Amino acid sequence: MSEVTLRALAGRAPGSRESRRIRRQGQVPAVVYGKDVSDPVAVAVDAHDLRMALQTEAGSNAIISLEIEGGDTLTTMARVIERHPFRNEYRHIDFVTVDLSQKVTAEVTIQFEGTPAGVREGGVFSPRRTQVTIEVLPTEIPGFISLDVSEVELGDSLRIEDLPEIEGVEYLDDAEAVVMSVTVPAAEVEEEPELTEEELAELEELGEGEEGEEAEDAAESEDDQEGDGE
Repeated sequence: MSEVTLRALAGRAPGSRESRRIRRQGQVPAVVYGKDVSDPVAVAVDAHDLRMALQTEAGSNAIISLEIEGGDTLTTMARVIERHPFRNEYRHIDFVTVDLSQKVTAEVTIQFEGTPAGVREGGVFSPRRTQVTIEVLPTEIPGFISLDVSEVELGDSLRIEDLPEIEGVEYLDDAEAVVMSVTVPAAEVEEEPELTEEELAELEELGEGEEGEEAEDAAESEDDQEGDGE
C-alpha cells in the first residue's frame, strides 16, 4: 500500500467557533496524536486534499504522510472520521501515528462474489455485515476481502470463519458471527375474498336456522325433564 501526502496547518485554536471559521475557509479541523507525539496537536487540513487522500483504493485505511507546517512529517492513519449528517463533508478528523513495522486494527469491506445457488432457487440474499475487523501490518491492509457466495444453498449461511485465509491478516470478530445467508422468502398472505350479497344472505339464513334448531332442542329437553319429574 502506497502512502499519500497531506499538508497540515498547525496552530489552530480549539473550540467550535474556530472550527466553523476553518470550515468556511475550506479546511477541516483535525488533531494528531500517538506514540510519536508527546501531546495532541491541533491542525487543519485542506478539505479537497483530505477527500482525495481518503478516496484511494485503501479508503479510510490509507497511510497518510502528514506534513505539519513548521514541524515534523508523521506517518499516520485517519482513525476517527466525523462526517456531516447531510452533506458530503468531513467535520473533524483524528490522525493517529503508526509504526509501519507494528500491526494495527482496521475495518475492511467484505465484497460478495457470485450469485448464491439458493437465490437461483428462489431464495433471498441477506447480507448480515459488510465489514470485518482485522489486525495486520499497515502496509498490508487489503482494499477489500472477497467472499465467494455462489455455492450457498437455500437456508444456509457463511460466517466469519468462512472468510478466506490471507497471509498476515487476523480476523478479530467472533468466528461464529454470520456474514450472509440465503433465506426463504416470506409467504404472501392471501386476502380472503369478499362475500357477495347472496352469500351473506345465505349465511344469515343458515345462522337463523341453526338458532331455531337450538331453541327447539332446548324446548324438547325441558319437556323431557318435566315428564321425568312426573
